[in-house]
Formats: sequence, structure tokens, C-alpha cells
Amino acid sequence: MDKRMNALAFALENEEKEREFYLAQARKTRNMAGKNMFKQIADEEKEHYEMLKKLHAKWVEKKKWPATIPLKVQPSSAGTVLQGMSGKKSARITGTEDELKAVRTAIDFEARGVALYSKLAKQSTDAKEVAFFNMLAGVERQHLLSLKDTEEFLADPATWYQHMERSGLDGA
Repeated sequence: MDKRMNALAFALENEEKEREFYLAQARKTRNMAGKNMFKQIADEEKEHYEMLKKLHAKWVEKKKWPATIPLKVQPSSAGTVLQGMSGKKSARITGTEDELKAVRTAIDFEARGVALYSKLAKQSTDAKEVAFFNMLAGVERQHLLSLKDTEEFLADPATWYQHMERSGLDGA
């Protein structure tokens, strides 16, 4: 229990740091697609933080997995951010090295989040606990994939749009 409680406290701290990072990057980036992606993920990280905070408080109080913590968060909509920017000139600006570095840092954050939540799920014996941590790992995985897509987009927007248009035409 102590190991998972310490990991949960670490996850809380991590979610807060990540959100601050995403908000700072949203303010810095000129590329609207990158800016919107960072804002979206920051909002989702806030939701995760709030849920983990409630869980942590109840777990400390009851010394066991609480029965009243919801096992769902809003599905990540980070993956739709780039599609929503289609056709906007402001989104076709190639990312700067600093923007690409920020996205790569974010990719690392999310990969570590997936690993942490997956580890917590494996260490758990309570079915609700396992489901909760697997759900968080899944959302972090969605962020990871969205950020990898953003990295590709910022590196070469024209090619990214070509791939998107082609996949829409062939049904893939």
C-alpha cells in the first residue's frame, strides 16, 4: 500500500508539473496547432490532477481504495486538435527547434506517465484500482500518440497534410 501511495503522490506532483509545462509552452509557441495541442492536454492534465487529488485524500483517510472515485475521465480530444486546424494558414507554420524540443519533452512526460500508471495497475489487486490506473495509462497513451503526431506536423506540415488527405481518400 505504501509503495502505491507514494507512487500516487508522485503522480499527483507529476500531473501538476506537466500541466504547468503545457500551459507555458502554449504561451510560447507561435504555431497554432502546437498552441492548441498544448492547451488541450493541459486541460486534460488538470482533470487527471483533480481526480488523483480526490483519490489520494480518500485513500489516506480510509487506508484502502475508495468506493466513490469515478473510474472515468473525459476521453482525450487531443488527437482531434490537428484535424481541426486543417486549412488554417496559421497552422501551416513549420515548428521552431524550441517548439519541437518542447513537444519531444512532452512525449517523454507522457511515456513516463504510461509506464507509471501501467506499473500501478500491475501492482494492484483491487479490480477497481486496476481499471482506474489502466484507464489513466490509456489516456496518457492517447496524449503520447497525439504529441508524436504533433511532432510530425511541426517538423513538416505539408507532408503531414498530404498523409492526412491521402488516408481520407483511400479509406485507411
